Amino acid sequence: MQNILITGCSTGIGLQTAKTLKDNGYKVYASARDIEDVNSLKALGFEALKIDVTKKEEISQALKYILNKDEKLDAVFNNAGYGQPGAVEDVSVETLKEQFETNFFGLHEVTLQAMKIFRAQGYGKIIQHSSVLGIISLKFRGAYNASKYAIEGLADTMRQELMGTNIFISSINTGPVTSKFRENALKKFNKNIDIENSFFKDTYKKELKARLENDKDTTPFNLPATSVANVILEIMKSNNPKPRYYVTKATYILGFFKRVLSTRLLDKLLNRI
Repeated sequence: MQNILITGCSTGIGLQTAKTLKDNGYKVYASARDIEDVNSLKALGFEALKIDVTKKEEISQALKYILNKDEKLDAVFNNAGYGQPGAVEDVSVETLKEQFETNFFGLHEVTLQAMKIFRAQGYGKIIQHSSVLGIISLKFRGAYNASKYAIEGLADTMRQELMGTNIFISSINTGPVTSKFRENALKKFNKNIDIENSFFKDTYKKELKARLENDKDTTPFNLPATSVANVILEIMKSNNPKPRYYVTKATYILGFFKRVLSTRLLDKLLNRI
């Protein structure tokens, strides 16, 4: 039986992926940052582990537990992450560091520790949850854009460094998918952005905040979390997974525009979104 460690399984894509893989016969080690979510995962029948990806020791303990149980690790899905909204000029260095600690450095720490296992056993799969915003950038999402672009840079490099091995790295470029992403982003927006003293004060209140507070997913091309879970299942089944997987029509469309349009034209188009 193949096994996989998934980070960020409290809700949304992580939880649905854990369920889909478990239902298809894979042994899933589902992890979450908060102990309450870990207990909820256990109640659903998962091997659940507490992992805050910003804490190196929690990652180490989880991987040690998996190796003690199974003596191997087949794959990791680096799913944990969140989005920090706000114009770049309103995002402090401290807030940007916080975004990177989870989305990028936490992901990298899991990857580093998993790689030691994969090198020793001679095989493994690393699945990095990037985004359509790792391909193109949208206004008021600068911190998140930057963290996903950074993931793309590492993944593109690692693919070359892993050529000729039985260790594979795949990036998942998701577009709009139903989850608690917007709800969590609103919390970070209210916590870290000085709305009242921003040049974009009116825009924040009239557009951005209203969009984040909208509990109905009316985003064009939005798909359920199963759309991502099914891609992870495809990767787990493959002996030679693809380096990149697009999820949602939005990713395909914007990825195409990125390739064919000039930077100036692309900026004008994206500024309307």
